[in-house]
Amino acid sequence: MDIPTVAVATLATQYKRNLFHKIDEMFSLFEMDKRIPRRGFAAVKLHFGEEGNTTFVRPIFLRRVVENLKEIGARPFLTDTCTLYVGERSNAVEHLALAARHGFVPPVVDAPVIIADGIRGNSYREIPIEGKHIESAFIAREIVEADAVIGVTHFKAHELSGIGGTLKNIGMGCAARKGKLAQHSNVAPKVKRKRCVGCKTCVGVCAFHAITMAEGKAYIDPERCAGCGECITACPQKAIQIQWNETIPVFQEKLAEYAKAALVGKMSSSLFFNFVWEISAICDCNPHSGAPIAPGVGIVASTDPVAVDQASVDLVRQPPREVREALRLPYEVLEDPFLKEYPKTDWTIHLSHAERIGLGSRRYKLVNVDAPD
Repeated sequence: MDIPTVAVATLATQYKRNLFHKIDEMFSLFEMDKRIPRRGFAAVKLHFGEEGNTTFVRPIFLRRVVENLKEIGARPFLTDTCTLYVGERSNAVEHLALAARHGFVPPVVDAPVIIADGIRGNSYREIPIEGKHIESAFIAREIVEADAVIGVTHFKAHELSGIGGTLKNIGMGCAARKGKLAQHSNVAPKVKRKRCVGCKTCVGVCAFHAITMAEGKAYIDPERCAGCGECITACPQKAIQIQWNETIPVFQEKLAEYAKAALVGKMSSSLFFNFVWEISAICDCNPHSGAPIAPGVGIVASTDPVAVDQASVDLVRQPPREVREALRLPYEVLEDPFLKEYPKTDWTIHLSHAERIGLGSRRYKLVNVDAPD
């Protein structure tokens, strides 16, 4: 396998060269005019952010991505899928209303917004992949129907996958509700009774009615639990915790296999952007964001979904000299902020599995878009 190229555009800008210009240069670098068929449908896969979240990628950046796609003759649309958990993104009607409140409307982004798995999250195609864990994946219908996938991801930490990058955005984000359930099905959390104060917050967020109160404490029925993890982040007392056992590696490997399924027939026509700033400790599915856990770097892009995630971690932890100088970073090597945040979650598992199943490479050649010709 050829070593893939990963491009980095730092946050350092000039009067006549801003971040939008750098996005243009990335499209040119990867020759997307030769990769996406003219008049092909391009699914721009992003996260519209939960109500109260502020770290999702802003609409003005999506507009620039859309403009580049239109310039090469593609027909782009912005898209995401319904969630497992209770909330405004669990159905297409409220999901679209939330996206509009966050600025993702045609007058701003210059493209339609489509929820890819239908009004209730049950519009999908079954894609056979014969993976280690997944024989057939349930991928949102409009993702399958598209000719290309353009991933636009806010890069961050994540309690189940260690990092929330392109593989998470594509693997979980392109799955219909049935596919999300298949990935989470073996990740049931537990209640630490000494911390539980019986506030019932977890009961209200559980879409599967798996949580009840017993003797003033929360109880999770493992038979009903879908493993979506929403109760973990919702609990104000941090009384609900992941059961750190063999299920986490299985979840991560399923995630990689779903990413492969979502990209069947599209690997040669897709491009993936990680926006590596405001690096939060939690997913944008939460109704808040929190302080960054590491300095921002910029925009990282590649046609390889594995390489772009690996490079994003590497650039945060050990940025090259020219990147450090451009961003005035005071360090050469930073302690792994993702492992520090979730010490029992090894983020390398899903990257390594994705590499094993032929989805991409953890080795890459870095190109600095900021560097002079």
